[in-house]
Amino acid sequence: MRKLIQGIVDFRQNQTEESRNLFAKLALGQTPDVLFIACSDSRVVPNLFASTNPGDLFVVRNIGNLIPPVSAESQEVSAQAAIEFSIFSLNISDIIICGHSECGAMKALSQGLDNPCCSHLASWLKFGEEALHKVRNGVVITPDLSEHNQISQVNVLQQMEHVMSYPFIQERMNKKKVRVHGWWFDIAKADVYAYEPTLNQFVLIDEKEAQLILARMG
Repeated sequence: MRKLIQGIVDFRQNQTEESRNLFAKLALGQTPDVLFIACSDSRVVPNLFASTNPGDLFVVRNIGNLIPPVSAESQEVSAQAAIEFSIFSLNISDIIICGHSECGAMKALSQGLDNPCCSHLASWLKFGEEALHKVRNGVVITPDLSEHNQISQVNVLQQMEHVMSYPFIQERMNKKKVRVHGWWFDIAKADVYAYEPTLNQFVLIDEKEAQLILARMG
């Protein structure tokens, strides 16, 4: 907490005229073009590894970067509400599901969650169980990873399917107004990978891969 408070003081003291003007402009409204769905893990900071400014990303963060499918019977609706808001109010054009290495939620799926005090967590993790079952039935993207990291990668693809299960997302995809992407962040290496469907691999986003992604976007 001490570090957090001092950080606020430093932020206030070190703001440039440029940053003050940016926030003054943002106070009038936001126009992000990306919905970024990431894990709540404190080590995963999208604005840091994507070098983005305030106002660039509309971010949804939760345990395991999970999105309930459209058919799910769940009292948890905040993730779905965020998707609706990003589409109908912000008119975003790209959705990124970003998983990461050493994810505690994926470890819980792999090892089981028996703590009776965590009933809400257990209920939420059900939306990641499909990835667990797929990995244990032989669906693997990067074989040399530990099981929980394999689950994390497959979970990215599973959550992409969940996002695309919403009719209004499908409608916009069919009209080429929305694209859904899968990313994976390797914490130890500070590297970000993009899923390439034709290769069935997560490919490091270096200059070459970045150019390929941008070229497809047109």
